[in-house]
Amino acid sequence: MAEYRIDELARFAGTTSRNVRAYQERGLLPPPRKSGRVGIYTETHLARLRLITSLHDRGYTSAQITELIAGWEQGRNLAEVLGLEEALNSPWTDEIPTYLPTEQIRAFLAADLTAEPGLFDRIVRLGLLKPEGDQCLVPSPQLISTVAELVSRGFPLADLLTLHEAISPAIDDVARRMVEAGSAHLIEEHGEAWLPVDGEVGEITELLQRLRQLAMSSVQGLLAHAMERHVADVMGEHLVRVIKQQAPETGG
Repeated sequence: MAEYRIDELARFAGTTSRNVRAYQERGLLPPPRKSGRVGIYTETHLARLRLITSLHDRGYTSAQITELIAGWEQGRNLAEVLGLEEALNSPWTDEIPTYLPTEQIRAFLAADLTAEPGLFDRIVRLGLLKPEGDQCLVPSPQLISTVAELVSRGFPLADLLTLHEAISPAIDDVARRMVEAGSAHLIEEHGEAWLPVDGEVGEITELLQRLRQLAMSSVQGLLAHAMERHVADVMGEHLVRVIKQQAPETGG
């Protein structure tokens, strides 16, 4: 099982070390294991922290979240509850969020910012960067790396952001539909108020892991086939235009 120090845990969960400590003080987050003077957190803590953050984002107060979690844990073994949280909230990606100096990012974007001063704020609104003082949290270094390479190949950054704005809601809709389908299956099988008992957490964890594999592979396959079709269509249309432009005019 992966282990984290408090700063790493906060970064993976998209929150701050201060919030982590506050959640511990309120009893929302189990205390870490101590290794000397250092607190060591695990995937279980990350899962609980992501759940808390998600509830906060949906408008729940800390007091309401405390009541929800207490009600969830009532009459159940805490390890079972945390095990289910881990199964539900464990990462779907191996990407590690990272920090970059804000000054370095602005220097890289200098030419684009001169042409479009509001570009940096637009990037932040899209969630691609999260400024924190003199640094920026980069939730998806792989995405930023891809954008940087495309910019180096001559693609205008503003156009890439427009493309991201166009496709991101569609991807989010696909993800939500797949998650809701999995949720509906579990509810149909076990009922609205079901929580796993002894032995069922492992079963649900295995099911969720398999659903992840199937979801990622199916979406990747569908996207690959769709790209193949559209590349052929676009190139075909381009060739037709070129042929028409180069064809000699015929007299009437």
